[in-house]
Amino acid sequence: MNEENNGTPKNKWSRIFRKKWFFPAVYLTLAALLLSLVVWYQNVGNQIDESQKEGTEDYPPVEHDEDAQPVMDQQEVIQMPVENMDQAEIVTKYYDYNADQEEQENAIVVFNDRYYQSTGIDIASAEGETFDVLASLSGTVTEVKEDPMLGNVVTVTHENDVTTHYASLGDVQVSADDQIKQGDTIGTAGNNLFGKDNGKHLHFEIRKDGQDVNPENFFNQPMSAIDEALAENEKAENEKPKSDGSEHENEQSDATEEGESESDATEEDNTESDIPKEDGTESDSDGAEDSGSDASDNDNSESDGDEEDA
Repeated sequence: MNEENNGTPKNKWSRIFRKKWFFPAVYLTLAALLLSLVVWYQNVGNQIDESQKEGTEDYPPVEHDEDAQPVMDQQEVIQMPVENMDQAEIVTKYYDYNADQEEQENAIVVFNDRYYQSTGIDIASAEGETFDVLASLSGTVTEVKEDPMLGNVVTVTHENDVTTHYASLGDVQVSADDQIKQGDTIGTAGNNLFGKDNGKHLHFEIRKDGQDVNPENFFNQPMSAIDEALAENEKAENEKPKSDGSEHENEQSDATEEGESESDATEEDNTESDIPKEDGTESDSDGAEDSGSDASDNDNSESDGDEEDA
């Protein structure tokens, strides 16, 4: 009986295992459990992401984020005022006191048998033809005029008190108070009386606070480079008077020493001149005394002669 009771459960499980639906049912149950775990994990992950988003929404934005601009937009680079520099050339350079003699000679303009130092550069086409003149920088057109010597002149004002000047224009395509962008067409190259030897050309100048600078030194550089260059020049000029002053003081000290030596020499000369005068005075007095004694002797002899005659 005990053996029959002990074998009964095993027989039940063996009967269940022999059923065709048993193993598929086990597989389906395991699959359902795995799917449940996957769904649960995804829900937990979504809840974490939502909590992180809510936390970031409460974070205050950084001040001035809306006004922030790219660095390249703030640092506009100075460009050549022509579209293709390969088809043009600089026929007259800017007169630079630090340049060599050949460049300085190329920066002299002859007009009415007089020589003038160029305050900008003259650009002409290699074939001598006219060409479009483009805005070197973005800015505001502040003046459009016709000058009897320079031809049509356009002045554009930019940031940091920088102005660009376009002279010897043939055709002008802008007006005063126009807002122009870098690369916009200002006009075409033309002729003028002051640079008539260059034919059709553009006279281009860059000025900072009214002071002209060499445009060639600042092409493809930001406007801040002009401020840096002028600051260095001002520093160098401030250092020059100090050395000149010391040299001037040395010259004054040398002149003072020379004056003192000359005064000493004059005193010595006066001393030497005084000594002979004293000797001469004494000799003169001695001579006077001698002549007086001789005269008295002669008088005595004459009186003795008179007495003998008597």
